[in-house]
Formats: sequence, structure tokens, C-alpha cells
Amino acid sequence: MSPLEMLGWTLGTSFASGLNLYATVAAAGLLQHFGVVQLPPSLQLIALVLFVVEFVADKVPVVDSAWDAVHTFIRPPAAALIAYGAFADVPEGWKLGAALLAGSVAFTSHGAKATTRAAANTSPEPFSNWILSTVEDVFAVGLTWMAAEHPVITGAIVVVLVIVCVLVIWKLFSFFKRAIGRMRAPPVPEVTGGGVHSG
Repeated sequence: MSPLEMLGWTLGTSFASGLNLYATVAAAGLLQHFGVVQLPPSLQLIALVLFVVEFVADKVPVVDSAWDAVHTFIRPPAAALIAYGAFADVPEGWKLGAALLAGSVAFTSHGAKATTRAAANTSPEPFSNWILSTVEDVFAVGLTWMAAEHPVITGAIVVVLVIVCVLVIWKLFSFFKRAIGRMRAPPVPEVTGGGVHSG
């Protein structure tokens, strides 16, 4: 791969890792099997097992938010590790730069996923979680494949997706602030014909 293609690969897999790390690594492992990419061996060994665990946990309301909270400390560093391993044949400074970029992109997509799931959990029905989780799984695998086959196009798409994610995080953060403010506000007294009663 050329440096530009490697950058596209890194952006694509990093964004996908923020959504579903294990699906991304499992998909990349299959791509490595066919000689498309190279991954650190330690990631290949656990990816499929952890993908099954995440596939189940990520579809249970409330459990998915706890899972996302824990993975705030796992997905971005793992994306950085994948990028560091992918840039094996370049100078150390470039590898570290790629790792930092990958971690930042994964943190952004993870943040958008986590806040979206937290918003979905305000609804008692489980279907929104199942739909969101399935879409994320498919998107993570598809983006990983696209990053391997069309890395430059994927890189451009991810730049747009990162901007969208920042807007989603900002909007949902504002939503949560307003919701918390309404919960903390004292009840408004009701005025009736017989006087003022607290609501």
C-alpha cells in the first residue's frame, strides 16, 4: 500500500473499531488470511471470541451502555495498536503519529455510539438497541472491507463521518444536559381556584 492508502486503511479501521472493535479485528483477520493486511498476532487470537461476547452484550439495553463505558478504555487504544502494527515498515515517528490518529478517530466514533445508545436507553422498548447494534456490526465489517479494498475513498468518507460524529455528540450532550436540568428543577406549583398547590 502507498502512504495515502495506508492512511485510508487506518482511518477506516479506526472508525470501525470505535463502533465494534472485535468485529473490526475479526474482519481484518479474515482479510489478513487472504493477504490483504497484516495484524499483530495477539489481536487475531481473541477477536472472534470477543466478537461473539460483544454481539450479545451490545444488544441488551443498559448492559450495552455499561459495555460501552468499559470499552472507552479499550477501543481507542486497540485502534492505535492496529495502526501501529499496520505501519510496521515506516519510521517510528510515523508509526506513533498513525497510532495517535487512529486512537482519536476511534474515540470519536465510540463517543458517538455511546451517547446514541444512552439516548436510545431512555426508551423502554429493546428494539432500538437491537437495530442500532446490528447496523453498527454490519457497518464496522463493511467499513473494514472498504478500507482494505478502497482505502483512499474510505479515508475521505471517514473524514465526513468524524465531523458527523462530533455533531451527534454535541447535540446529544445538549439533550442530556436539558434532561438532567428538568429532573433537578423543583416542581412548579399549580394554581387552582382554591389556592396554590405544589405539583
